[in-house]
Amino acid sequence: MRAHRVYILTWNVGCSVPPSDLTGLLCLNAGDGKTDMFVIGLQEVNSMINKRLKDALFSDQWSEVFMDVLSPFSYVLVSSVRMQGCLLLVFSKYFHLPYLRDVQTDCTRTGLGGYWGNKGGVSIRLSLFGHLVCFLNCHLPAHMENSDQRVDNFESILHLQQFQGPLANGVLDHDLVFWFGDLNFRIDDLDLYFVKNAIQGNKLSLLWEKDQLNMAKCCEPVLSGFMEGPLTFPPTYKYDVGTNIYDTSSKKRKPAWTDRILWKMKNPISQGDTSSSVSAGLSATLLSYGSHMQYTESDHKPVSAIFSVKFSTCLVAPLVHISVRDEWILPADARVTYLWSPIYMKSSWDWIGLYKVGFRHHKDYVSYVWVKTEDEADGGRYQHQVMFSEESLPRGTGEYLLGYYSNNMNTLIGVTEPFQISLPGSEPSSTTDSSDSSSEDDNSTQVLLRPKSRSRSPSPGSARSPRSRSPALARLHDLILPSSSRQKSRSPSPCGAKSPRQERPQRPRSRDTTREPKGKKVHHSQVSQCIVVPYVRPAAVGQGFSPKGITPVSPKSSGRDTSLTVTAPIQNTDSKNQIQSLEKAN
Repeated sequence: MRAHRVYILTWNVGCSVPPSDLTGLLCLNAGDGKTDMFVIGLQEVNSMINKRLKDALFSDQWSEVFMDVLSPFSYVLVSSVRMQGCLLLVFSKYFHLPYLRDVQTDCTRTGLGGYWGNKGGVSIRLSLFGHLVCFLNCHLPAHMENSDQRVDNFESILHLQQFQGPLANGVLDHDLVFWFGDLNFRIDDLDLYFVKNAIQGNKLSLLWEKDQLNMAKCCEPVLSGFMEGPLTFPPTYKYDVGTNIYDTSSKKRKPAWTDRILWKMKNPISQGDTSSSVSAGLSATLLSYGSHMQYTESDHKPVSAIFSVKFSTCLVAPLVHISVRDEWILPADARVTYLWSPIYMKSSWDWIGLYKVGFRHHKDYVSYVWVKTEDEADGGRYQHQVMFSEESLPRGTGEYLLGYYSNNMNTLIGVTEPFQISLPGSEPSSTTDSSDSSSEDDNSTQVLLRPKSRSRSPSPGSARSPRSRSPALARLHDLILPSSSRQKSRSPSPCGAKSPRQERPQRPRSRDTTREPKGKKVHHSQVSQCIVVPYVRPAAVGQGFSPKGITPVSPKSSGRDTSLTVTAPIQNTDSKNQIQSLEKAN
């Protein structure tokens, strides 16, 4: 029987920023490396409008921090889902990824009658070694008097959460369900003085019977079958932020175990042990359950639980087998052989990514190559080969692995063992760099106009083709970002663009064309003045005569306006005399 260790964490972070060190929270400093999966549920993640707009395009800071902390220990983000301040993350060891199937997410709003997501639940379900498991993170209504509303909200979440597939449509249809979050259940009847004395005297059992969740499990059918470990840790709410002191504000809220982790087994076999549940082919045992008092960023304390999930039968085998050389020394070594299972439903959007050891999620690839489709295969065989181009390979020495991404299943369904890449570094060349940078802008227009010759991208390495977009953007097809070539076709901004007259090439002039910028005052001795000079007939002043600084006008233009506008520098002292002499000449 295979044992799979699952670490579940719930924390109402109260819109705070992540702490500088999370290794203690995740028990990574223990160094045993036995945890196979991390499931992290957060509530009240900062969901202000500016934060939500940023997080819509980029990962939120909490997700980034957890990925940064867990990736060096070979944990990869399997899936995530967020509903305003409610966030759920699932991480797994990279070598377990081929055995995680049918990953789906869902969210249910219960705030403001179901229209607002400040309260509700988010879930991630998956098939773990052939057994369906669902993780449900909830944030239920607050306040002492709303115990019945919390139960009603939980029942609504269970009813509204639906998944695709014939085996498990609802949450409770799964073989194993983990329910956790800020459930907001309080301690009834007992006054504040009694509760604080029981906590200080470590007589927590005096408070268990008045815990609203414990009482509801005895009488509410929707909570039947849910199990929880003993509450041997102090109530996790409400603390003064930055301290381990219970609420000292004017409201003086009564301490309570609002943050909880429960689980339920489908069709369990009757057993007296309250920390373990068993069903046919599956068992779940609670190993630890407690809070982390050292974290004071919020008015809640984080709560974690470790489970040992055992599978008597492993119902799955990898859908794709990938084989590569143990070391890539030359570009010719970058040849990948992969073998599909006969039951695997292939897609023309499947790709194989090259990952550096310690990668964070399936989009965190170094390079990738599209797989061959059925019609591109030789004779319809299941085994095929692809090669990474020399330009896409990393230079230097490092440890890498390959992962096969299934577009239909939205996850990596095949990974290799780490192998070594030792390729010589590229020689620096300014000519090559400049040509590459210039060709980028040119290709952006050409590729947009390139006709589709196939149903899939003609070149896996060219991510600029209309269908060969980067796999990292496979889920952002509704977000169209205009390229530089498309922006040029639009009319320029009236504020930032030059007028057509400014962009017109300047004609050579024989006289001085020095001018001051338009809109600025001139404070030196020479002042430019605009003089209107009428055309002077040659008979009056002599054949071929032209005033100094004035170009003669062809007589053929006699039907047009015969005045010229001339801008010439004129001395301040002689300006009156020059104007008078020109008037006399007229």
